[in-house]
Amino acid sequence: MLYVLPVRDMVMFPGAIAPLFVGRPRSLKAIELSVLEDRKIFVATQKDLSVDDPEGEDIYSVGTLCNILQMIRVPDGSTKILLEGLERMKVNSYSKGKEAITAEAVPLETGPWEKDEKIEALKRTVVLAFEEYVNLHPKLPTEILISVGSVKDFDKMSDLLASHLTVDLEVKQGLLECNKLEDRLELMLRIILEENELLKLEHQIHSRVQQELEQSQRQYYLKEQLKVIRSELGQDDSDSEMDDYYERIEKASLPEEVEEKAKEELKRLSKMPSMSAEATVVRSYIDWILNMPWNSTTEDILDLSRVGAVLDSNHHGLEKVKERLLEFIAVRKLAGEKSRGGILCLVGPPGVGKTSLGRSVADAMGRKFVSLSLGGVRDEAEIRGHRRTYIGSMPGRIIQKIKQAGTKNPIVLMDEIDKLGNDFRGDPASALLEVLDPKQNYAFTDHYLEVPFDLSQVLFITTANITHSIPKALLDRMEVIDLSGYVMEEKVRIAKKHLFPKLLEENGLKRKDISISDGVYKKIVQEYTREAGVRNLERKIATICRKATMQIVRAQGHEELNLPVAVTAKNLKDFLGAPKKYDLRLPKTPRRGIALGLAWTQTGGEVLVIEAVSSEGKGQITLTGNLGAIMQESAQTAMGYLKGHAAQLGLKGINWSSFDVHLHVPEGAIPKDGPSAGITMAVVILSVIAGRRYRPEVAMTGEISLLGQVLPIGGVREKILAAKRHGIKTLIVPEGNRPDIEELEDWVTEGLRFVFASTVKEVFKHALEVE
Repeated sequence: MLYVLPVRDMVMFPGAIAPLFVGRPRSLKAIELSVLEDRKIFVATQKDLSVDDPEGEDIYSVGTLCNILQMIRVPDGSTKILLEGLERMKVNSYSKGKEAITAEAVPLETGPWEKDEKIEALKRTVVLAFEEYVNLHPKLPTEILISVGSVKDFDKMSDLLASHLTVDLEVKQGLLECNKLEDRLELMLRIILEENELLKLEHQIHSRVQQELEQSQRQYYLKEQLKVIRSELGQDDSDSEMDDYYERIEKASLPEEVEEKAKEELKRLSKMPSMSAEATVVRSYIDWILNMPWNSTTEDILDLSRVGAVLDSNHHGLEKVKERLLEFIAVRKLAGEKSRGGILCLVGPPGVGKTSLGRSVADAMGRKFVSLSLGGVRDEAEIRGHRRTYIGSMPGRIIQKIKQAGTKNPIVLMDEIDKLGNDFRGDPASALLEVLDPKQNYAFTDHYLEVPFDLSQVLFITTANITHSIPKALLDRMEVIDLSGYVMEEKVRIAKKHLFPKLLEENGLKRKDISISDGVYKKIVQEYTREAGVRNLERKIATICRKATMQIVRAQGHEELNLPVAVTAKNLKDFLGAPKKYDLRLPKTPRRGIALGLAWTQTGGEVLVIEAVSSEGKGQITLTGNLGAIMQESAQTAMGYLKGHAAQLGLKGINWSSFDVHLHVPEGAIPKDGPSAGITMAVVILSVIAGRRYRPEVAMTGEISLLGQVLPIGGVREKILAAKRHGIKTLIVPEGNRPDIEELEDWVTEGLRFVFASTVKEVFKHALEVE
């Protein structure tokens, strides 16, 4: 039995001495066991090099018995060994043990051979062909020929030659498996002759390429000499490009540091060959320096009434944002150049107009507007730029957008700042810390430009759906302005004033071609779209316009063309299909075992339905509906409060260990989490246990404590708007949120009745019918 050392990238031949690095655990164990016994190990080549832990069928059956001459352990955990090939062996069977692979092998007889004329002729031919191979091969030293000439045994000489051939492993394995000397010499001669032909062809190709390179170099030197001759004759025009660049630098009125850098690079360019790669890089850099708006600015429109009128004409509502922008303009008017560019972060659900607001601000102030999306950006170089040492390097996107704007005081909109990523290429959010800090960005240095650029006059506006995914340090540098969703009245106004006129133009229609009644807008909002923003509303109106366009085009040239195409609440189904029944899940009459909560999501507020049933059991509570850990803890807290205060709640005679409660939140595919459903869960559990019916016109939000307190929550505005969208009139909210509701605009709270609760008993009183 022999221990087996499978190797990947070599074939070991008898008589050869070769070093080998071993790192696989089984191979290391095989070496250790072999050293402990007789230092003999069987070396065989793997068939598939990608197999990390080979089996017997993955290894060739013919290999070489080797002697381990030396073994050295390397600090990285691998082992270096020096092997000496002894004899060919053929494996009858492999066995994969727990520690190493073993094999039952017998020597592969090469057979007796006699030194006849044919063998001698083959030997001489092979040696001559090998000498040519060594002379042609770029990596084989000629000293190999001396060692080959000193071997008199033809069998050993053939193995020595085979070990020096740089051919595929399958070819070498074929030489190892060829045990007859005559056949082996013939096979080796054929292999060496084929390799010699390939090497000759490679030499010819290399020689031809070298000649072409020498010719191009010769032409280059001749051109340089021609320039010198023309210069002596007064016919030199090679410096015209340098003169042009120098003149542009002088006229550009660059900052002192930037001008110095530009002239330094121009000096380097003048000493370079005009067609070299480095000259192209320097030329591109100088062009960037000269094309940046170092001193170019636009004059702000500081008329508050005009700016306010532009903002009102482009966007309905959004009073806080408009007020903040007017404050910025007022400060700019009084403070002048002393005022720094602000950083505003517009946070709100999709479709409320965050991105389009940036362009409206630019129109109102008379500034240039550029935008860039940060969603999915993971490379820090996207913000700070690439070093000029890299091929194809460019400035970062901030500098690119400033150049695109052509002024140093544009409005730059950074969209989706909450969706920045980071990986091994860097952290873009950290790179933005300098950009969005008015106390630092007056000297922002891009890695490509290598000179500071003043960003302090830029008005940065960022947008996000949420704030908790924005790094705290970055969020601290921005002034967050929350944009809530719209109520139905606002959506109707937006549709009539903004969306419909725009879609008419996009679909080739005129006002006289189509008429839409007010009831249509209301019906679309109530029955076809339920969203915080107006994107789906815009899509539905676009669908109506397209269908109207198709009717007009089909009827052209026929007498039945009647304009305008009238869209009414009655025929709306013909344009948009059947309406979606959004309110099917909401209770219409008082019921037991159901309650309505208010939830906050990234896309705005939503009404949350919570159901519960009881059954015989052991006092356990089951929670389903894809609930997060915090929401599950809220349910446990609600159950704990009911058990601990059973007597006060009229539940004294209930045997809690005789039944189970199953609490479910529908739409189980959507993850839900947060503590604000605590009082809703307490209400629905009490409803199913005590048999009290829930009032369907009531919705609630608030965190519950074990002592029965109702704790304040966030997202009040979005939750109230969600309740209004679903026609809910009575809202139970924590007493701690009273100041938040008092700050809301009148139109948000109009038509709603608020019940401010500080204890869960007050919630039960208003949410459940009296027995």
